[in-house]
Amino acid sequence: MLDIREIREDRAGIEGRLRTRDPSIDLGGIVSLDEERRRLIAEVEELKAERNRGSQEVGRRKQVGEGADDLLSRLSEIADRISALDDELRETETQIEQRLALLPNVPHESVPAGGKEANLVLKTVGRKPEPGFPIRHHLEIGEQRGILDFPRAAAIAGARFPMYVGAAAKLEMALIQFMFFHHANRGYTAILPPFLANATSFYVSSQLPKFADDVYYIERDELYLNPTAESLLVNLHRDEILAIDELPKNYVAYTPCFRREAGSYGEEERGLIRVHQFNKVELFKFTTPDSSYDELEDLIADAEAVLQAFDLHYRVVLLASGDMAQQSSKTVDLEVYLPGQGRYYEVSSCTNCEAFQARRGSIRYRPGPKEKPEFVHTLNGSGLATSRLMAAILESNQTEDGRIRVPEVLQSMVGAEAI
Repeated sequence: MLDIREIREDRAGIEGRLRTRDPSIDLGGIVSLDEERRRLIAEVEELKAERNRGSQEVGRRKQVGEGADDLLSRLSEIADRISALDDELRETETQIEQRLALLPNVPHESVPAGGKEANLVLKTVGRKPEPGFPIRHHLEIGEQRGILDFPRAAAIAGARFPMYVGAAAKLEMALIQFMFFHHANRGYTAILPPFLANATSFYVSSQLPKFADDVYYIERDELYLNPTAESLLVNLHRDEILAIDELPKNYVAYTPCFRREAGSYGEEERGLIRVHQFNKVELFKFTTPDSSYDELEDLIADAEAVLQAFDLHYRVVLLASGDMAQQSSKTVDLEVYLPGQGRYYEVSSCTNCEAFQARRGSIRYRPGPKEKPEFVHTLNGSGLATSRLMAAILESNQTEDGRIRVPEVLQSMVGAEAI
């Protein structure tokens, strides 16, 4: 969430930067509501001052035996007016809060303006697989070898749910285990959080209210299914004040993730590319503002290390302002190459949210013993998501005789060098 004081002080600047994300954004309504809020506060304070003076005068008159009926009548009018103004003030503040909750974060100055077409490839790593024989799509491989079973998954749950069988199930578990321990052994505190969360948690993470239609909701229990562990981890220190020597706090979590992914799907999204359920190892950081962009670089490097361990070709892409998530100030995607389709697909989004989520969740730190608390910066990144990673391994590691080479770092867990 943005700071209304910053909007008040630099409406034109903030509005201009937000319009690189959405040209229709207009802060005029929020600014007008803020002016009305301040007018109401001023009137209430003036009336309270008058009430205090009147109360003192009533006491003085009673002490000397003078009548005070006129003052008591006026004090009653003041009390009624203050009560009415308080109601107006609460309603105005609610409207401001609701409008702020729908606004996206202000893009960092290094973020290019525009939509997907303005995304900037920062670098590519490794070479595209060129085996000299026809490369098959991972869905064809999975069905032919009996290791991906979408029809039975559909019978159990519906379309767009995956089911891994045999060697693919072992490979999926190996991916999760390797990535979880890879990061945990490099300084991230391991977390296995609940897979459900309440509305407050989703508000802090920015899933609510703007993206309510994208998540699964369990109405009876008023709980939401986790779409990404970011939604859970950001709430680890909600309503807390951290000591500066505690920062940065680095966490790694494993969770299954559930997303409605409403809409139509093209040929390029079949198989494991866009599904309602997938597994993900998530990285999350709480940092000081002056170190958060250095921490973002570290986060990107930590996610890249996984792709390098699997010897996969990928590229690093800086997202343009119109292609970022609502809470993002800057996002860098890691896109793995799938040779069966000749396309790159995102397997990790590494994001600095600055104080956007911290302001929603009142997550602060104290710079010094007697200093005023400030909002932390929060960062998140997949470390990595497994579904597209599985597709990349199946497609990139094909051999001419139809086998799939298992990445060397996973062979002991899978129990084979090839599938």
